[in-house]
Amino acid sequence: MSAPARVSGGVTGPSRARISARTLRTDRWWLPPLLTTLGLATFVVYASIRSWVRTAYWVDQYHYLTPFYSPCLSDSCVPGSSHFGTPIGELPMWIPLGFLVLPFLLGFRLTCYYYRKAYYRSVWLAPAACAVAEPHARYTGETRLPLILQNVHRYFFYAALIVSLINTYDAIAAFHGEGGGFGFGLGNVILLVNVTLLWAYTLSCHSCRHITGGRLKHFSAHPVRYRLWTLVSRLNTRHMQLAWTTLATLMITDFYIMLVASGTISDLRFFH
Repeated sequence: MSAPARVSGGVTGPSRARISARTLRTDRWWLPPLLTTLGLATFVVYASIRSWVRTAYWVDQYHYLTPFYSPCLSDSCVPGSSHFGTPIGELPMWIPLGFLVLPFLLGFRLTCYYYRKAYYRSVWLAPAACAVAEPHARYTGETRLPLILQNVHRYFFYAALIVSLINTYDAIAAFHGEGGGFGFGLGNVILLVNVTLLWAYTLSCHSCRHITGGRLKHFSAHPVRYRLWTLVSRLNTRHMQLAWTTLATLMITDFYIMLVASGTISDLRFFH
């Protein structure tokens, strides 16, 4: 007895209506995917340019360091910007000074559950919107390269925790006055807001939620982990908003420090 013929599924399956048009929708269904793509592209272009220019990333007067260059561990870093020393020698111009952490931050964002949904739907159009046919003939999910690498998100989360600690240290070290001692300015406010939101985004991660309370059969037997899971779950409901907000605060923080470091503007000081 011969095996039954394989039947194609999806929008071209035999049980689906024979509609040649990609969609019968008359609204602007393409607008959300377009805005998402433009938003992500804006950050990628800005961050790439700023990571390679090697200018205006450190304000020695107030110890402001942009997150795109932290930690700066090379002899190529300007004096004072290396909070953890310079164990690495001079770097060629094609290597960003923040090369040590940038791949981990990129990996954390790329494998983030929300960002997956964002670029699957907006960049790969899989699917672009409800009731809009995909342009792809087949879908293998996250079982093959390169998408199988999405499964290492948890390990990028651990790296993101370390980077958040480094950014916290940078924000604290920035409370520096003009002649030494304590100082407080608008740059400090921007750095603190940025690092606080970065912590919120990192801890709202789905992996963090699973680590704190996943695979527990009895919450009553683990009251501390249950409490942590509850707090992370509340943050998790805002993961999408935090994902976009932190992209904006990263650019704002870097842009402000660039303006102050280049002498374009002066930092608004509340306490010298």
